[in-house]
Amino acid sequence: MKYLGLDLGTRTLGLSVSNGLIATSLKTIRYEDEDKLINELIKVIDEYKIDCLVLGFPKNMNNTIGPRALETLAFKEKLEQLNYKVELQDERLSTVSAHNYMIEADMSRKKRKEKVDALAATIILQTYLDRRDK
Repeated sequence: MKYLGLDLGTRTLGLSVSNGLIATSLKTIRYEDEDKLINELIKVIDEYKIDCLVLGFPKNMNNTIGPRALETLAFKEKLEQLNYKVELQDERLSTVSAHNYMIEADMSRKKRKEKVDALAATIILQTYLDRRDK
């Protein structure tokens, strides 16, 4: 089974891919229009023959659902209407973790900005895969 990890932001979508064992950063899609984003995402899903999408779910730290989580649920629903299997994965602190990993690797601020969304998607997907195996 092939998985695609998704870290949905307000203007970017970080992507990671896995064959079910280890998640790997793929790329970041920058967007202004959600319909164009979905078309771009469909191309990636077809190219990599993805079976399941793992979408980061941005709950608040107190476990409540805020505006970003509601937008994520709406995005999930759009993907499911296209007949894709979509699983949610709690993504709290995934972006913070991604920044910390890159800082530890002494990556420049510019490089971190370019890579953070894809790395956050990788953390989301790997967390899902690890949780699923337990």
